[in-house]
Amino acid sequence: MAQFNWDDIPFFLALARSGQLTMAARQLGSSHVTVARRVERLENALRQRLFERSSKGYKLTASGRRLVETARHMEEASAGISPGEAPGRGLTGSFRVAVPEGFASFFTDRMLKAFAARFPALSLELITLTQVLSLSRREADLTITLDSVTRGAYRSEHLADYNLCIYAARDFLAGMPPIRSREDLLSQRFVGYIEEMLFASGLDYLDEIHPALRPTFKSSSIFSQLTATRRGLGLCVLPCYLARDCDDLVPVLADQLCLRRTYWLTCHSDARQMQRERKVIAFFSDEIARHSDVLLLPDRNAAPAAQVRHPGLK
Repeated sequence: MAQFNWDDIPFFLALARSGQLTMAARQLGSSHVTVARRVERLENALRQRLFERSSKGYKLTASGRRLVETARHMEEASAGISPGEAPGRGLTGSFRVAVPEGFASFFTDRMLKAFAARFPALSLELITLTQVLSLSRREADLTITLDSVTRGAYRSEHLADYNLCIYAARDFLAGMPPIRSREDLLSQRFVGYIEEMLFASGLDYLDEIHPALRPTFKSSSIFSQLTATRRGLGLCVLPCYLARDCDDLVPVLADQLCLRRTYWLTCHSDARQMQRERKVIAFFSDEIARHSDVLLLPDRNAAPAAQVRHPGLK
């Protein structure tokens, strides 16, 4: 009979967080074979099955969920964390966050330095291709989504709202008839997303502005759209926090129309029991609250606009 070994607990926690041997191994800087062996040894020592194995990964059993809380306290104690100490100190390993491309820029510019200060020993992996991630395979510890996820064991919570306006390059508009209404937009070239590759319903901006609008240049990348707009290839719906610092761009019909979308913080329900996830989630909530004015502020040159919320948002 295997004897209980405290050193097996980090392997158990890593697998509980990720649900995947390979991801747990990456977080620990180990191999998936070692993770499997150490977890099996822990189960033998406790004489309890901690995980249900399937083709989709590892799911905690009732015994595993009970052990998580005890193991979490052990992890905090071993890291020397007390309620009075700075949150995030002592957290180690890799933490993977998947975010939309625009949010990645916002995070890197305004939040990354604070993240590094809060979690100095945590290695952050930032993924911007959320449309190719599978939630069921738990390819990220935390995901920022544009649609609320309500299926299965995943849970979303409201993180932040942000505004979008129609933008065009100054040179593009020069010499053109003034645009005073949505109908005037029909004679203009537009830049937008590839419809069949939209990974969130809230990205279908043009149909919401006018159902007859069709982009002449399409890209799955918001930054390709931004560059094309700055080069005078057409008008484009852009997040205000991305476009407002581009002096060569001006808002169009901003006094009549301003779209609003929402970022949702999404993760597996089991992950919310984990120390690292809870602390990183708290960081995102705190930091985004500090910058909410930037996300909600329309273009600095725009008059107040009537905000149009996506029909799927509450």
